[in-house]
Amino acid sequence: MNPRSMISFDWAMKRLLRNKANFEVLEGFLSELLRRKIIIKSIGESEGNKIEKEDKTNVVDILVEADDKELVIIELQYDSVDEYFHRMLYGVSKSITEHIWAGFPYAEVRKVYSVNIVYFDLGAGDDYIYHGTTVFTGLHTQTQLQLTEKQQQLYNKTAPGDIFPEYYIIKVTGFNDVAKDTLDQWVYYLKNNRIEDHFTAQGMDKAKELLLFDNLSKAERALYLSEVEAKVMRDAEIRTAITDGEFKGLKKGLKKGEAIGLKKGLKKGEAERNQLKTKLKANEKKEAEMAARIAELERLLSGNQG
Repeated sequence: MNPRSMISFDWAMKRLLRNKANFEVLEGFLSELLRRKIIIKSIGESEGNKIEKEDKTNVVDILVEADDKELVIIELQYDSVDEYFHRMLYGVSKSITEHIWAGFPYAEVRKVYSVNIVYFDLGAGDDYIYHGTTVFTGLHTQTQLQLTEKQQQLYNKTAPGDIFPEYYIIKVTGFNDVAKDTLDQWVYYLKNNRIEDHFTAQGMDKAKELLLFDNLSKAERALYLSEVEAKVMRDAEIRTAITDGEFKGLKKGLKKGEAIGLKKGLKKGEAERNQLKTKLKANEKKEAEMAARIAELERLLSGNQG
């Protein structure tokens, strides 16, 4: 059976998944990623990642409020960004500060998960899913710092890392299309816009129905295709701009190289000319000395003959 055509996850995040009736899809994805059952209370725009107002065709971000007051930032990014790690840190920090009122005790600070779905090679590494936590390790004993028994009871946590933010990075293009587990089934969909009939990951049953292109309304299909076409055009413009920049840079570099080469050649030629002139002067001096020596010898010979 041929795989059915599915809509992309970024479009679903923008148009469909914010609807409470469709929370099951994101709940399944997050449950597979965080390895525990996630119940979503609400979904909104991520305030933490509104760094600047721009055309967000190639970046989508939402803020999920889960059970136990936990916050999950989900950002999907297509374009390569050198400062993306800084962006992750900023987004988490902003979400923390914006969800606690002034004067409230620090114990009210929310636990934040930053889930980053990227379609470029972020950082250097040989995996396609990364998980980052905060761990305090003893410099002398190499043991990890834990919460006291009282703190564990007060906050229902075991280690400091359970309080600090956690980061997930899914490098979609690094996935080899072999789904070894249920989380890989989600990554397979993120990369290929396809959900195979035998996939059993949490949230997949709902996703197979909701994300199927043929199940969209006529208006939604037209909107989806127009946005896909706009994205293709935008990507083409970016590639063209990069190519033009590389060509102009190469041309400028060649011109500069020719100028530098000419300058170096002239400088080298001038140096060689100066060396030859110095040698010539030295030779002329030697010739003059030799002529004077010959004249002196001839004078002495003439005197002896007389």
